Amino acid sequence: MIEQTLTLPCGVVLKNRLCKAAMTEGLAGADGVPGTALNRLYSLWSEGGAGLLLSGNVQIDRDHLERPGNVVVDGEPDDTTKAALSAWARAGTRAGNHFWAQLSHAGRQCQKIINPNPKAPSAIKLGLPGGQFGEPVAMTEADIEAVITGFARCARILKDAGFTGVQLHSAHGYLLSQFLSPRSNQRDDRWGGDLENRARLLMASVAAVRTAVGPDFPIGVKLNSADFQRGGFDFTESLQVAKWLEAAGVDLLEISGGTYEQPRLLNVAGIEPVEDQAIAQSTRSREAYFVDFAQAMRQELNMPLMVTGGLRRRDAMEDALESGSADVIGIGRPMCVMTDAPKRLLSGTEELPRYEDTLSLLPGWLKPLEKLNLIKTLATFAVQYWYYQQLFILGETGKTSDDLTVFAATRQQMKLANALAAARS
Repeated sequence: MIEQTLTLPCGVVLKNRLCKAAMTEGLAGADGVPGTALNRLYSLWSEGGAGLLLSGNVQIDRDHLERPGNVVVDGEPDDTTKAALSAWARAGTRAGNHFWAQLSHAGRQCQKIINPNPKAPSAIKLGLPGGQFGEPVAMTEADIEAVITGFARCARILKDAGFTGVQLHSAHGYLLSQFLSPRSNQRDDRWGGDLENRARLLMASVAAVRTAVGPDFPIGVKLNSADFQRGGFDFTESLQVAKWLEAAGVDLLEISGGTYEQPRLLNVAGIEPVEDQAIAQSTRSREAYFVDFAQAMRQELNMPLMVTGGLRRRDAMEDALESGSADVIGIGRPMCVMTDAPKRLLSGTEELPRYEDTLSLLPGWLKPLEKLNLIKTLATFAVQYWYYQQLFILGETGKTSDDLTVFAATRQQMKLANALAAARS
């Protein structure tokens, strides 16, 4: 099954069912322009065998980055930027695969070193320790309309540059996801309140992107199955939004979940969702939590579905595809270390290595403290830095580091982030 082609609703064909999932790279310059490091990294991934590559966040607003080093397309590019975007697209498609850009706006999940007062649906600050994030301000009607225009403009520019599709990031607590959640969206105008209003920004952005790129260009959406927070965006609402997206002609829906405040997406050791959802949970004892949500959605949707997160065994991937729970399997963290993981699976490898156990990468003296929420949070982000640094090393050298420690990676990534942030000012 993983080797089979997939024809999307727009008519485009993916050469197999494996996708290099979107992972933030942080490898652009301070100006948000991609360069040699991203080209080298995506050349490796293109040759790695996946039918589809998804980029990390390509931001539509340079004042609302997910992290320093994001690629930014927030206006009409000059000739130098156009050339850089085209070079990146060529690198990512060199082996005949698709390469889609993930379009994003961080909203309130923008670090203070980038913007101390990011725009958001409502002036509700992230509930995280550490003081990394600033005090958000509520968006005006003009701000919201500018976001819709920004998504459409970015998609058009990237299509012209040679990207073969786009994905709108409406998960993980970024701006489109913030509008969907009643916890972060407490507006009383046409952009808040009931689900139809909270979904208005996402649906308007999808429509604007479709107008900008035409009917034959793939558009994907990454959607939370749930926020896993009390009073947040839940599975029932997610299913309804998915139905609207199907009616709008979205070509591939990726099912994910969680936010920075409840990071189910990071597979944090010991952290369980604080609010269960009304679905069968048969795969908790197996591999990928989000397969359950996709399976429940499949009962009411016909659009292609993609599942990312936790799947490492080929037989589990095949099972998800054969059962109809998913049409595309996303592979993330293993490809930070094993860039040809899809090719290996297609050649018969039964299981990819696992790097997800956050605390296993930390010093032993932290073990007695592993149940403390602060330690869980620190462990989660420290291990993320380990993956970030492996991508940085791949972009610089084409190879990973076998002896990289979590502490060394954290130091190096924080130093790089601060340097990029300083260079912006």
